[in-house]
Amino acid sequence: MRTKSLKKNKINVITLGCSKNTYDSEVLMGQLKASGKDVAHEQEGNIVVINTCGFIDNAKEESINTILEYVEKKEQGIVDKVFVTGCLSERYRPDLEKEIPDVDQYFGTTELPLLLKALGADYKHELLGERLTTTPKNYAYLKIAEGCDRPCSFCAIPLMRGTHVSQSIEKLVREAEGLAKNGVKELILIAQDLTYYGLDLYKKRNLAELLENLSKVEGIEWIRLHYAFPTGFPMDVLDLMKREPKICNYIDIPLQHISDKILKSMKRGTTKEKTTKLLQEFRERVPGMAIRTTLIVGYPGETQEDFEILRDWVQEMKFERLGCFTYSHEENTGAYVLEDDVPQEVKQARAAEIMDLQSQISWDLNQEKIGQTFKCVIDRKEGQHFIGRTEFDSPDVDNEVLVDASKYYLKTGDFVNLKVTDATEFDLYAEPIS
Repeated sequence: MRTKSLKKNKINVITLGCSKNTYDSEVLMGQLKASGKDVAHEQEGNIVVINTCGFIDNAKEESINTILEYVEKKEQGIVDKVFVTGCLSERYRPDLEKEIPDVDQYFGTTELPLLLKALGADYKHELLGERLTTTPKNYAYLKIAEGCDRPCSFCAIPLMRGTHVSQSIEKLVREAEGLAKNGVKELILIAQDLTYYGLDLYKKRNLAELLENLSKVEGIEWIRLHYAFPTGFPMDVLDLMKREPKICNYIDIPLQHISDKILKSMKRGTTKEKTTKLLQEFRERVPGMAIRTTLIVGYPGETQEDFEILRDWVQEMKFERLGCFTYSHEENTGAYVLEDDVPQEVKQARAAEIMDLQSQISWDLNQEKIGQTFKCVIDRKEGQHFIGRTEFDSPDVDNEVLVDASKYYLKTGDFVNLKVTDATEFDLYAEPIS
């Protein structure tokens, strides 16, 4: 029989899924630290909190495997307690409690106070906006809203995150000021839908006003926009982007598809013509802007013709950044009543074809950068290189700039001017300009 150790508890928070989960883990850790708890992110600890993702099949599988791994460690006496929170837990709690009963407790996405109580900590309202960041010190995520009101047929996020709730401009500015004091220089704005920001609080789309206020925060040099919805995009944001040097000429706008038939079934509220016009306006108003998008192939009813419309459009639009996913048939979504009729191997072949095409586009665009100089931030040193990014690149998902560390010394977190000397599909090689 295992005897209870007298060692001091250490809480290990494990984050799976997207940047919004990263943010939630950071808030949890900030609260735990304020209650005097010993807390770490993805290190050793005898109490484990797994912040899960439940978005698509692969993410659910990774979450379940991680839970099973730590339940096994609990049985072996390596850890004492396992708690599960996040999207998977919100969406499938009854099933999880039945199938994996050895987890000490499951919590949903809105039950932070209850989770803290289970960990022997108190929820402190006065800590709003304070958190223990897990990203490199120079950038941090700023979650400006939670939930989503869009009816997209393929998406389970409203089931896990609820309806759209914006954070106030005042609260977000306070949070940004706190991050800047801790050395953060780049804010990456995240939400399920940036486009909707402010409609609930201010009765209008208010992203531009938020950006104006965040731009005034001393110490912040870059502000980056992630996850904007195409329908109803507030065009005044583009004017501000062009005028305000702190706002990166970059936008992440998941478009999902372009065949009118598929867009209608997906309930995206737009058409190929409207989407193309929107992107043309982006590029006219902010020349040189980098547009990142994500696409879904293999949605129910997607014919070879629908796919070819999408492929030809990707070739025509030449996105600076693009990711492609295969459709995942999710319970309780609008599309779940449709037959998941595109075979998995066809889905994968279509995704590979889009990504091959994007590789070539990225190669061509990167070749044009050789000889040019860009303001870059240095994120880290890895092996023989310092790794940086231009304003056109978000961490973890986009291109990186590599500088030979045997020839040059750069400081992590610093902004430097780098001249591009060579390029591949997804990397630029550069040297500092003195």
